[in-house]
Amino acid sequence: MEQHLTKQKEKPTGTVRFLAAGGLILTAMIWGGSFVAMKTSMELVPPAWLLAIRFSLAALLMGLLFHRALLSAPKEVWKKGMILGCFLELSYLFQTYGLQFTTASKNAFITTLYVVLVPLLLWGITKKQPGTNQLAAAVLAVIGLALLSLQGDFSINLGDGLTLLCSLSFAVHMILIDRYTKDFSPVVLTTVQIGTAAALSWCLAPVLDGGLSADFLTADGFWTGMFYLVVLATMGGFLLQNLGQKYVSANTSAILLSLESVFGALFSVLLLHEKMTGRMIIGCGFLFAAVLLAEVKFEQIVVYCRKTKRGQGVCQSSQSFRSEE
Repeated sequence: MEQHLTKQKEKPTGTVRFLAAGGLILTAMIWGGSFVAMKTSMELVPPAWLLAIRFSLAALLMGLLFHRALLSAPKEVWKKGMILGCFLELSYLFQTYGLQFTTASKNAFITTLYVVLVPLLLWGITKKQPGTNQLAAAVLAVIGLALLSLQGDFSINLGDGLTLLCSLSFAVHMILIDRYTKDFSPVVLTTVQIGTAAALSWCLAPVLDGGLSADFLTADGFWTGMFYLVVLATMGGFLLQNLGQKYVSANTSAILLSLESVFGALFSVLLLHEKMTGRMIIGCGFLFAAVLLAEVKFEQIVVYCRKTKRGQGVCQSSQSFRSEE
């Protein structure tokens, strides 16, 4: 396990890495919008049943689109995809049921603590200390998330513990994606993980949520919300994540994906008419600063500043500032 996790990721070109990072930011934007779709859909369907329907439709569509790749894929990629699916299902279940015992703001904040858990877990597994810029970016991201999400309730309850398990599951999920996509097709991994999550949801839904009435099938707005959740948030989002993490490190990916909170707040303001406070705007600023800092090495800035003329007093931008991860 440790030997596999320490294997180096093939270094992509600048253009490829830029596109991969852009794909992860687009994923964060799509997932940010899914908060609105999930909120309206969960008023019609219990959470575990909603996950079963969502993942099943997405797996079916992806299976139809990529059936040739699935049939020709080796058993090992199916095994890795199933492992990813288990952690994906755990993440969503812990998050959903944690929300029943804690506030939405604390649920959102604790979930995105994976920005800190990812570098810490990698440090423990690979024995390789994260870069100064990555640790600093994670701290900035946590501050930004706190300003954006928390609203004064700092007590600890069962829901907070469940949500922390969700964050831990998401962190492990990101680390495994980072490793598995080096050797296996992101398309096959995405399809198998979604199918696995669907199968687990069907097994757990009757136990967790009891029976299900078919009335939701004719409810206004249900299929509109499901289109967003299935096609954009599940198929598009997880495919972009797996493709993006093939070329971007797990540490940086976690910070880019944490922008989901920013987009979630923006969509809530635009679509649900919620208020955007000054503190939330400052929090968004911290998160964007974290994204920029994740791409820069302090050591490179210092060296480059020393090379500039003393009379200028400024550091010019340079391609050498880009982190090599």
